Amino acid sequence: MRPAPRELTELDLPGCGHLAVLAPHPDDFDAIAVTMRHFARRGWRIRLAVLTSGASGVEDGYRGARSIADKTALREAEQRSSCHVFGLPPDDLHFLRLDGAGGDAFAVDSASLARVRAFLRTAQPTRVFMPHGDDANLAHRRTWELFRTIAREDGLAVEAWLNRDAKTRAMREDVFARFGAEEAAWKAGLLRLHASQHARNLATRGHGFDERVLAVNRASADAAGWSGEWAEAFEVVRFGTGGDGMRL
Repeated sequence: MRPAPRELTELDLPGCGHLAVLAPHPDDFDAIAVTMRHFARRGWRIRLAVLTSGASGVEDGYRGARSIADKTALREAEQRSSCHVFGLPPDDLHFLRLDGAGGDAFAVDSASLARVRAFLRTAQPTRVFMPHGDDANLAHRRTWELFRTIAREDGLAVEAWLNRDAKTRAMREDVFARFGAEEAAWKAGLLRLHASQHARNLATRGHGFDERVLAVNRASADAAGWSGEWAEAFEVVRFGTGGDGMRL
């Protein structure tokens, strides 16, 4: 029988610990900001690795940025700003730039594996967060592929928490981080600090980046029966317990 999804606040989590976030792009951390704040308030140390520059997501000429280097600098500055407001120490934010020339994706090759493996060995997490792998976005799919390869090859005893995103195609919903209007407003403020993405969404979709992300959270809450609220939804996969694919 399928276990019922659980609320994050109901889980018997340790009072402190180590977790890592593998963000395919600058801003993926902010998509799960409510969950991250819950762990931070319980004393957990959060280490964030941003895997790509996100340069391809900046409209040409936005704030004068035309080169890959300028667009990379812009996106990374936005991520630093949101992390500062969140309260993440600068030393716990790492930009890996696996995409090299500034494309949206990266190869799952020996170089990428080595850099992410080194990050995880330093972080020593018991939980690793990233967008769900069944996603239309190539970088999201490859982030999961990269992590899964490392977890299997290294025999990591770790839980992967895979969050629902606007482009997620299908997933289990094992855990919800449920939140109300006050936290939604706080999260929206973080998302708007990614001003290049906010401007691009307004120009191409007719609504802001904050609205796009929170609409996903609203739909998750509605599906769970929490009308008028929001929820970050996760599928949880365990490694190092006789194989991956085990529920929380």
